[in-house]
Amino acid sequence: MAPETFRTLRVDREGAAMRITLDRPRVLNALSPDLLVELATALEAAAAPEVRAVLLTGEGRGFSAGADLAGTPVSADIEALLERTYHPVVRALAELPKPVIAGVNGVAAGAGMSLALACDVRLLSSEARFAIGFTGIGLVMDASCSYWLPRLVGSGRAFELVYSGRRVDAEEAVRLGLGERVFPAEGFAEACWAEVKALAQGPTRAFGLAKRELRASLRNDLEAQLALEAEMQGLAAASNDVREGLAAFREKRRPRFEGN
Repeated sequence: MAPETFRTLRVDREGAAMRITLDRPRVLNALSPDLLVELATALEAAAAPEVRAVLLTGEGRGFSAGADLAGTPVSADIEALLERTYHPVVRALAELPKPVIAGVNGVAAGAGMSLALACDVRLLSSEARFAIGFTGIGLVMDASCSYWLPRLVGSGRAFELVYSGRRVDAEEAVRLGLGERVFPAEGFAEACWAEVKALAQGPTRAFGLAKRELRASLRNDLEAQLALEAEMQGLAAASNDVREGLAAFREKRRPRFEGN
């Protein structure tokens, strides 16, 4: 699907960097089934080798306020709905072999928070806000929130956030582990995009292999992780980027990585 055919999001490229912008600002980028299907399609396009880093962000005042409950009523078929719409997106965010950055420009609540947590790194506007949201209407976490949340903030803090349902501002989010860096709201979009474009010039092959290591470490024991590290290092050592990196080191210059 060409970027111009999307109705609920925008996709643009600059060099090897791709930006996916959720584009339903009047409803704070609430996640409708149509948006999620389009997002999964955009992430399929992001798997192309010419894309070396991905930014996921929102248009307007919000990253995403979560599920579009007006357009997606809660029903007994919610399990099938999650598997059909949310799960392909979560898997793609977690498995893309390149940096995937969430640019959290405003509120990230409910399933919107889930999608931000599923990204590799979260860059926050000073106006960013996180809120679990689910339990406030009698639901439980979905779209991978219950997987990432305790891994990022710890078990006790995860319980506290779920039980209280309170909002967490950008500065506290970084202290808790929900985000990595805070930028001023003014100029956030440009600053965030610059960070992603810089990543797109990095050693993409090594980034993707390191991502596999870090994701696997959440489930592996020490011996399994040591074996995986050895395997990933073997693959990395055979890359063109390693040869360029070593040459740049010897010649005392900045490396010119090509991502392979």
